[in-house]
Amino acid sequence: MRRLFRYIISIVLFLSSLGVYFTNRLMFMKKKEDDFILEREKESGRLDLIKYESLPKREVLIPSPFGYNLKAVAVEPHKNNRYIIISHGVTENKMNSIKYMNLFLDRGFNAVIYDHRRHGESGGKTTSYGHYEKFDLKAIVDWLKAEKGPDIQIGIHGESMGAATMILYAGMLEDGADFYIADCPFSDFKEQLAYRLKAEMKLPAKLFLPVADLFLRMREKYSIADVSPISVIENIKKPILFIHSEKDDFILPTMSEALYEKKKGPKKLYLAVNGIHAQSFNENREDYEKVIDEFLDQYVDSMDALSQ
Repeated sequence: MRRLFRYIISIVLFLSSLGVYFTNRLMFMKKKEDDFILEREKESGRLDLIKYESLPKREVLIPSPFGYNLKAVAVEPHKNNRYIIISHGVTENKMNSIKYMNLFLDRGFNAVIYDHRRHGESGGKTTSYGHYEKFDLKAIVDWLKAEKGPDIQIGIHGESMGAATMILYAGMLEDGADFYIADCPFSDFKEQLAYRLKAEMKLPAKLFLPVADLFLRMREKYSIADVSPISVIENIKKPILFIHSEKDDFILPTMSEALYEKKKGPKKLYLAVNGIHAQSFNENREDYEKVIDEFLDQYVDSMDALSQ
């Protein structure tokens, strides 16, 4: 009996250690240094600091419903009410959003770039891969609508986790923007974690994910199953452009294809030939811009013309 008791205790301790380890990996995923992101974007030519500093802009702190502030920058060179919000990926910050911002500034949009919770200059202690981030995105959208009034036109561009966050916001909370661009999103967090466990650690998801999920629910008050863009995609009525690199081996392009297939109403899919994860713009810039123009012309500008 004593031996059995020690055996049970050993299993409990092992599972507890495993649960804490995996949830720590999720909650406190190692971020890229802010200076590294800045230098990378400058050296690649995607960020011209002199040009960026010359743009009319204002820095704002937007309260999150979870008690911290979100650092945002509103860039407003155009005297109109057309805005794009850029939602960056995990481990990045708002400086990574500038390349997308510039694309839309060139097309007559103003922009809001911001740091997710626990990233850049925003508050927040943990990352939740879209679960809590979707409420922060709602705070950004609500702030912008309150600032600019009911006649505002809003698009949201998201990359990777930022794209999943955007879909969760639109599908679970409110279809609150006029159009969406989802660049390399995951369709289901559980499926994504299972794939990464197998690819990186050769571990069976059926054994480890239930333990991680139990500890995540205890520590962060949500379940892995709650982070599932594909479960809410049918709720989104506004147009979505899905973008993914065919060679992405971190988040597989089949995830964007699955989202595209399940999305009802106006939609478009672009699979980039070059680049791996989150590199569709960097490695296919001309085609990327072309598909953005086609999407805007088909689903955004044409709707504006009809409403006038």
